[in-house]
Amino acid sequence: MLALSACGSSGSSSPGAGNGGQDNGKLGDTGNGQDATAKGPVTIAGAKTGGIVTVLTLGGLTTTIDPSEVYYTDTSSILSGLITRSLTQYKYDPVKKQMILVPDLATDLGTPNDSYTKWTFTIRPGVKWEDGSPVTAKEVAWGMTRCMDAATFPTGPCQYYSNVYFKGGSSYKGPYTDPGAKYKGIKVNGSTITINMAKPFPDMPYWGTFPANGPIPLGKSASDPKTYKNHPMSTGPYMIKSFSPSKELVLTKNPNWDASTDPARTQYPDGYDFKLQQQSEKIDQILLADSGNGQTTLTYDDLLAPDFAKMQSTAPDRLTLGGTPCTYYWAPDNRKITDKKVREALSWAYPYKNNILAAGLIPGVNAIPASNLMPPGLPGRTPYNVTGRKGFQTDAAKARELLKSANALGFEIKFLFRTDDPISVKTKDSTVKALTQAGFKATPVPTTTADYVAARDNTTEDINVRSAGWCSDWPSGSTWLPTLYGSTNPDTTKSFGTNYTAFSNKSVDNKMNAIQSLPLDQQAAAWNSLDKQIATKYFPLFPTYYTGIAQAHGSKIMGDNDDNTLGMPTWKNIWISQ
Repeated sequence: MLALSACGSSGSSSPGAGNGGQDNGKLGDTGNGQDATAKGPVTIAGAKTGGIVTVLTLGGLTTTIDPSEVYYTDTSSILSGLITRSLTQYKYDPVKKQMILVPDLATDLGTPNDSYTKWTFTIRPGVKWEDGSPVTAKEVAWGMTRCMDAATFPTGPCQYYSNVYFKGGSSYKGPYTDPGAKYKGIKVNGSTITINMAKPFPDMPYWGTFPANGPIPLGKSASDPKTYKNHPMSTGPYMIKSFSPSKELVLTKNPNWDASTDPARTQYPDGYDFKLQQQSEKIDQILLADSGNGQTTLTYDDLLAPDFAKMQSTAPDRLTLGGTPCTYYWAPDNRKITDKKVREALSWAYPYKNNILAAGLIPGVNAIPASNLMPPGLPGRTPYNVTGRKGFQTDAAKARELLKSANALGFEIKFLFRTDDPISVKTKDSTVKALTQAGFKATPVPTTTADYVAARDNTTEDINVRSAGWCSDWPSGSTWLPTLYGSTNPDTTKSFGTNYTAFSNKSVDNKMNAIQSLPLDQQAAAWNSLDKQIATKYFPLFPTYYTGIAQAHGSKIMGDNDDNTLGMPTWKNIWISQ
């Protein structure tokens, strides 16, 4: 998924409030609230029915909205909030201003055995597909099995969780890659699903919130990956009317969604119109003007810094602010940049502050100085700083010294930029200038917004540094280190998955496996310790900033809060004032 102890807005070692009011020492604190007894229907006091919500965004929703593969914050959030249902889900608590883990398709949050090596879920009755047919436990099990085909869904999340934790998952190739094999780790008995684990997995209820752990229609033609990626069947309050990956996603009400079966979602608006690949400046001006359709418009992109200042002074009630559990980072390809000193030199050469300002980000609000890979507020996290760099400090002389000591002056850095995105062009120019001053040869490689993700994920692309972001899948280091550092073989695959550094170290793999076998109360500290060990010994990547959000909405949009598990709007609470 695209995306944070103590790292204040000043870059000091103490936490503090950001300019947006969020606690920058708790950005990654998504809470541990759970309500296994939550039931539908959900009503919001004063909420009205009707209207179309327009959503403007710079992004293009990648190239798939197949529940088995979505793993970015935007697509995951939109599917989970509006279109598809899974074993469990999150519900926004307006009092605590936190997301609470509640049931979804399951009647509760699941029942484990004493060792967390077996989980049982009962699928609730009355849930229907958009065509009116009932959702069955077999269809849920099929969806959970289908996503384990890593070759068919190379950027999906199951290869990091289901294939790792589910019994037999590490050897199971999936129903499309090996159609003759039968997966036996998931059992169905009537409305009950039992999952046997290869090792303890206490976080199964959190993993259950992902679209990948929901139903997929049975039958080859009904769920052909080639076509299903553009039009997954709805079980949520809204269904897809049309989808063009780089242009628009239009949702309309699902007439067969039953609110009484859903403990968190609502269906107040008549529909949603996501307009994709819009320019940031245009989005901001529409929201600042707040006229006509702009009053029923929102964005999950952050306002540019000057526009944030305007909105904060003129209409602060139309700002959505808060933390996210996310870190942005630069990922040198460790296959190509093999010298640790060169990677360290990059971390001193990188123009943090200039790029943040060029991108229109807001220091202390949605761009917070970073040290650890894992964000502040994550359980067990304590701050470290292996380079000694402070805040957004750039030091060309320090970078040049490291390059000299590595006999690597003039080392060529190749990185992508988007020619059709003015902000990307600005940050490209800033990066080239800084790298050149530090003794590197900077070679920006052009692509477009539509092609960017595919180019970045391509292991054979002629670049050696990738810009990426990562957010907690749930509040644990187990969703950071194994997914970003677990050994892969990118030389023989078409995608890095999520290991953009191509970092591969069996000793680190063994340590990660050992942590997952520790008692639960020891794991958080162990993940933090290993995070520091990796950074100190190998320095495979460096964080550029932690994130908060500075999103805006029109004056008629209600219920737009911060889903801080993803840094996205609380879709399940949104309605339009009439």
